[in-house]
Amino acid sequence: MTESEHGGRLGEEFFTPGSASFTEFLRSHRTALLPTRRPFPDGVRAAPDQFPHGTTVLALTYRDGVLIAGDRRATMGNLIAQRDLEKVHPADDHTAVAFAGTVGLALDMVKLYQVELTHFEKIEGAPMSLNAKARRLANMIRQNLGQAMQGLAVVPLLTGYDHTADDGEQGRIFSFDIAGGLYEKRDFHAEGSGSPYARGALKKLFHQGMSRRDAALAALQALWDAADDDSATGGPDISRRIFPIVSVITEDGFERLPESETERLTREMVEQRGNRPDGPNATP
Repeated sequence: MTESEHGGRLGEEFFTPGSASFTEFLRSHRTALLPTRRPFPDGVRAAPDQFPHGTTVLALTYRDGVLIAGDRRATMGNLIAQRDLEKVHPADDHTAVAFAGTVGLALDMVKLYQVELTHFEKIEGAPMSLNAKARRLANMIRQNLGQAMQGLAVVPLLTGYDHTADDGEQGRIFSFDIAGGLYEKRDFHAEGSGSPYARGALKKLFHQGMSRRDAALAALQALWDAADDDSATGGPDISRRIFPIVSVITEDGFERLPESETERLTREMVEQRGNRPDGPNATP
């Protein structure tokens, strides 16, 4: 029952002890609010060109933690649906999530995941471990399997700073499949339609102990390579001043690189590409 049906008072379910999971609470009492509910009857699939889709996101570890980045384009079939989509979001102070796939569902899932982590911390009095955060997101994706099979898949990329890990290994990266399979990736990873090209660039450019500047340039180079070969991935739009989103997570927490820094590094990278269109050589 809603609050109005109780005469302005919260329903009994709000005062009944239960799980620390906000998602479980919604599933039990407010199923219609879950982004993972099926939008179509069984056997009906979404037309792929009727819903905006986000494309390439990537992450790589570096000296101080982990960097996560994404292009800004959303496509709807052969159309550009949005040029300035934000695909990288903080989940809490030391965790970030980026997504490829159906934009509307992905944004709702990110918001629910943010609430999930906050709710758990308020109920338990302590934050989840990074491993638990990854498993919780995997469970949310698993609940979306019905929609994924109907053509509305969401594929997130999770990064975090793990204070309990050994020195040099605090930056961690997790990927998922549409069935909720969970995989930890070492050094770097990319998701989305341009991910094969982005991973190829990162394989060439990544090295241990990178500075923040070098890691950001490697991410921008990888997104450029993805946009060069994948029409659904957007390169930097200099005329509109739309640049990739680049964020880092360190011991101090989540930080989105200032627009001025991202623009400066992007322009530097574009100038380098003018002299060498195929990009820099592999790091020795």
